[in-house]
Amino acid sequence: MAGEEQTPKAQLEVLGAAIRAERVTAGLSLRDLAERTRVSNAYLSQIERGLHEPSLSVLSAIARALDVSLEALLARAGLLGDDTASGRALVRDTEAAILGDPELSEAQRFALLSVYRSFVPAPASPRRSV
Repeated sequence: MAGEEQTPKAQLEVLGAAIRAERVTAGLSLRDLAERTRVSNAYLSQIERGLHEPSLSVLSAIARALDVSLEALLARAGLLGDDTASGRALVRDTEAAILGDPELSEAQRFALLSVYRSFVPAPASPRRSV
């Protein structure tokens, strides 16, 4: 994925997959996330499937509910600008590749991200309690 331009639809799909992976990792259902964000679970489902482009306020609410920074969430989706400092671009590209691979099931994405993150921590981000 490095150096490749993604279509807007592909970017939305990768963002949705990143949100879904973070939600599953946090052990939250769509309903739980909807309660925490005050966004309907139907709309969150559409975001996770890449069918809608969420506003910045919705993305911020999702990031807060998942206890990650907005920057980290966008970086995991590969949507931030080029950031090669301390290998962060490689981490972002690898996670985006896992999240965007249509050949992987949700369970496989979760497993791969868990193993990958156990070896290579995600870009540093301040964690907030919900």
